[in-house]
Amino acid sequence: MSTGEGKIRLRPPRNTPAPRAVGWWRARWLLLTAAPVAVLGVLGALIAPARFWLLVPAAVLAAAGLSCAVLLPLWWFRTHRWEVTDEAVYVSTGVFLREWRIAPMSRIQTVDTVRGPLEQLFGLATVTVTTASAKGAVRIEGLTHEVAAELAERLTLITRHTPGDAT
Repeated sequence: MSTGEGKIRLRPPRNTPAPRAVGWWRARWLLLTAAPVAVLGVLGALIAPARFWLLVPAAVLAAAGLSCAVLLPLWWFRTHRWEVTDEAVYVSTGVFLREWRIAPMSRIQTVDTVRGPLEQLFGLATVTVTTASAKGAVRIEGLTHEVAAELAERLTLITRHTPGDAT
């Protein structure tokens, strides 16, 4: 990451999420869409005078949700990147609004691994690196649980031996 003159050169991080993260993102999107579609569908079936005004939005929302569930996770997979060096954690995310986060090892305060129920189903985990930054924690999503555990252990070892006070 650094040049011969001590300057850090910004480049895209090298690592991608696990390929199964695409399925996890799709499932999350479908579950998010399913609840309002189900409510509109049930209400449309029960309330005859408003049937058209409830079932049409339900169908439109279902079609939009399905389209997003198919397309967006593929796009996210192409744009989400992460990398850890001895100096910093690098994360690049976003589709329309690109965000590059760099967390120097000396600023890291905690490293957490989270595995929600849906992540567990897909064998995935999220590593959250909390820093002394007003911007908040750096999240690396869509990692296999083995990679997440290794990453958390590696970050813990690197930060332990990095001078600085993490403030």
